[in-house]
Amino acid sequence: MNKIKILSVDFQKDFTSKGGICYEFRPSVNFIKNILVPYSRKNNIKIVEIISDYRQPRPGDRGQGDECHPGEWGYKSEIPSDIKLKNIWIKCMNSPIWTRKNIGNPNKKPGLPYQDPKAFKKWLNLTIGKPKEVKEIVLIGQTIDCCVISTAQELNWHAYKVSILKEATDTYSGSQKEKEIILNNPPLTNWAEVISFKDLKKKLETK
Repeated sequence: MNKIKILSVDFQKDFTSKGGICYEFRPSVNFIKNILVPYSRKNNIKIVEIISDYRQPRPGDRGQGDECHPGEWGYKSEIPSDIKLKNIWIKCMNSPIWTRKNIGNPNKKPGLPYQDPKAFKKWLNLTIGKPKEVKEIVLIGQTIDCCVISTAQELNWHAYKVSILKEATDTYSGSQKEKEIILNNPPLTNWAEVISFKDLKKKLETK
């Protein structure tokens, strides 16, 4: 079993495809679709996934976010089903420890977000493995200034070694200048290191 795990965050159509509520051109989307996905498929690497149910109510976002509705086009993941694990975690705020009643259920009204760190830890242990069983978690997805950095922080606090694949994430705006600033400075560097795809391949291919 490979002890390096790739974890995708919010790689959903509302963020990644034209017409999505939160769509901006982000180079990482094409990288993931056209380079990382074929590489993972060729090497039988299964990607772990976190997605979001961002329906209202979501106190704290000042009413600006109402996207990724279960059952709708924008909620759909763009990570192909054949290269990802089936046990997907669904969150409802930037941090993955936030869940809600009826999360992911398109036929029922969502409840207010609440924290459930025990459930998230259980999911991590079952899906990724306990910290001592995992060498590294490599994060990909959207966006580095919101959900990816929040996920990195939470994983670090759960005692995992966290890396972020540089080519496979972007800021909400898609600005490459913003991306460089965020990736190379605190607070992100407090919780994760940044690696290139070249570095990742070396790690994965080292026996």
